[in-house]
Amino acid sequence: MDPVTLTFYGIVCGLLAGFVPQSSRAVRIAIGVGVGLVAAALLPPLRAALGL
Repeated sequence: MDPVTLTFYGIVCGLLAGFVPQSSRAVRIAIGVGVGLVAAALLPPLRAALGL
């Protein structure tokens, strides 16, 4: 992965960890998968818009 991708996913995961309430591990994993899918879908158009 290139640095832009690593930074993007690092920010997304950091925000995710900050907003997940106390819950079971399965729920946190499911939320993480959902956020990861959204992040993966948004990264290419975001990079194109920023000219990266």
